[in-house]
Amino acid sequence: MKADIFNEYADKVCEIFAIDRESLFTKSKRRDIVDARQMLYYLCYKRPMRLVYIQEYMAENGYPINHSSVLHGISVAKGRYKKDKDYVRVIKEVE
Repeated sequence: MKADIFNEYADKVCEIFAIDRESLFTKSKRRDIVDARQMLYYLCYKRPMRLVYIQEYMAENGYPINHSSVLHGISVAKGRYKKDKDYVRVIKEVE
């Protein structure tokens, strides 16, 4: 059930950041890819989706990640959400 939502969010985030889905789930520190992953975590968190599910779905797509890294990504995205009106607009469109 939540996997469908996760996949839908992942596809939309890839479209927004103009990256392919494979890039989203690779160990890359490229800023656009990191930002995309953080937005994905934040969208899932706001849904609400349990962190363990986010971790599970990331791992299923080839990107194992620990609990604290997901929390950090959510925290960074929350900060952006509070400060950037464009970020707010994009989040609301995806939701």
